[in-house]
Amino acid sequence: MKFVKVKPFLVERFMGEYEHNVELNIAETCVKPFTLGEFLEFVGEPDFLEKIKDLQLTYGYVEGLPELKKGLSGFYKNVKPDTIFTTHGAIDANFQVFYSLVESGDTVISIFPTYQQLYSVPESFGAKIKLWHLHEENNWMPDLDELNELVDKKTKLIVVNSPNNPTGALLDEKMLRGITEIAEDANAYVLNDESYRGLYINPEDWVPSIVDISDRAIATNSFSKPLSLTGLRLGWIATSSEEVAKELTLHRDYTTISISLLIEKLAALAIEHAEKIYERNLKILRKNFKLLEEWIKEEPLVDWVPPKAGTVAFLRYNLEIPSEELAIRLIKEKSTFLVPGSCFGIENHLRIGYGNPVDVMIEGLKRFKEFLDSWRQN
Repeated sequence: MKFVKVKPFLVERFMGEYEHNVELNIAETCVKPFTLGEFLEFVGEPDFLEKIKDLQLTYGYVEGLPELKKGLSGFYKNVKPDTIFTTHGAIDANFQVFYSLVESGDTVISIFPTYQQLYSVPESFGAKIKLWHLHEENNWMPDLDELNELVDKKTKLIVVNSPNNPTGALLDEKMLRGITEIAEDANAYVLNDESYRGLYINPEDWVPSIVDISDRAIATNSFSKPLSLTGLRLGWIATSSEEVAKELTLHRDYTTISISLLIEKLAALAIEHAEKIYERNLKILRKNFKLLEEWIKEEPLVDWVPPKAGTVAFLRYNLEIPSEELAIRLIKEKSTFLVPGSCFGIENHLRIGYGNPVDVMIEGLKRFKEFLDSWRQN
């Protein structure tokens, strides 16, 4: 029997096998997710579920709850509620964009390294994939000249991920404008997975959403990372293009139909208090960033390009051992979880998250150091 061919999703397979069987997960990409009770208390609505107990659990709104779409449009300058679509997480948002726009024979250019979905899904649809590399020696920044060389007559979509997973690199406004100009010249679209947007180590590094730069742009995002509501499994697509919005509307009937009304009601409540949630999360991130920065200064076997935004960093280690083997040994010997760089196609690196509770971060780094000390002694 033949099946539709799709490449194994390396990071998801590795995490699925190991992350639930460890004491300390310091590869977590979310910022200390709320419990439901914590969230309702945090936003001052402890009786919220009682208030909506008469909510009839119908299919709801196909394109998304109007009050939620209106709230989400407030994150942008040039996007109307009508061209925002709620989805089952950012992973569904990205999939819907690919499903709606990419056809067999198209060229899709993807930033690399990044979340594997962003190039493996369009490849599974028959697109020709070209990788646009981030360069560690250039602080994980890409080169616009290289992008120009990758563009061909069949280029349909340029895919970026900023802030980047796994490196924490951030494309500034000048770079984003350069990318959109190249896309416009090629009559292509740009997709930016902005799942980590807003989580800046330095607030002066603020960057506008790509959809506020070009009407050829599409942004996807999620409640999982910056809003700490991972378990809602809710994301969204934003665009100012009526043409793209029309295609999304036609295609989502086959994949999504609608999102749970209950989930969307909770999400709309979160958007009302988004500024307060961001303040909470930035406090956690910046404290953990300092802890990690000091730890790396004292650890001769590990170095990094400090991330500018997001919740993850890509650590480079100076050991003669493949990254997956190192990560598995760290799990077995110290019950501590990091993601191997091989999951992102790059060896001698590990992905770490710094949105964890501070005590988890401290203990996880302590165990990682003990693990590295054992190497020095052998």
